[in-house]
Amino acid sequence: MEFLWILAATIGISLIAFVGALAMVLSEEKIKRILLLLVGFSAGALIGGAFFHLLPEAMESRAEPSSVFMPTLIGFMLFFVLEKIMWRHCHEKECPIHAFAYLNLIGDGVHNFIDGLIIAASFIVDVKLGLATTIAVAAHEIPQELGDFGVIVYGGIKPKRALMFNFITALTCVGGGILGFALKGIPSIVEQLLPFAAGGFLYIAASDLVPELHKEKDRIRTWLSFAAFIIGLVFMWVVKLIFAH
Repeated sequence: MEFLWILAATIGISLIAFVGALAMVLSEEKIKRILLLLVGFSAGALIGGAFFHLLPEAMESRAEPSSVFMPTLIGFMLFFVLEKIMWRHCHEKECPIHAFAYLNLIGDGVHNFIDGLIIAASFIVDVKLGLATTIAVAAHEIPQELGDFGVIVYGGIKPKRALMFNFITALTCVGGGILGFALKGIPSIVEQLLPFAAGGFLYIAASDLVPELHKEKDRIRTWLSFAAFIIGLVFMWVVKLIFAH
């Protein structure tokens, strides 16, 4: 049953790649407005996922709670290194890395693979935790996929082809989920993945998403994005309350 949950969740996350099709029918101005709110919500959802779900679960499963901090820090640092080496998230159509469209696809594939591992580890621990983690990942994937689509199209790849390439790289999430399930027999690895995921979530939210919100100069849009951030936090807290019963 766990495998079916993992498979369904990772396939669902992979299908989010097609959200890039919105960029083909909406104006650039509308996309920017939508992205600002989505990025705010995503930042709140990731931080909420880390503090309300992943870290509490990781601490409950350990005799010494302080042992959670090291893998959390490792997760934070590893995502920093991966972003420096392989990918850079971008939430604008004309991203400075447009010359590296294919490298962006490779980096996105690695990122999605790690997401699959994290989702699998969460479902192995508890189905409710798996669902909460999937929600947090999905919240981040929507603005990311819109941004990635804009990057590779701006890099010279035709829209329909870009959409397909985006989906192919998104499917690595399924591969990560399958590998994560295969690692089920090694409990220590699964236990390490939860705080590791929390560190990754915190890095993406703090280093990638929140700085994007700071770029907005319009006061009304700034407050709207902050409201979206709070809604993301509250949403994950409500999910915690629902799954607690």
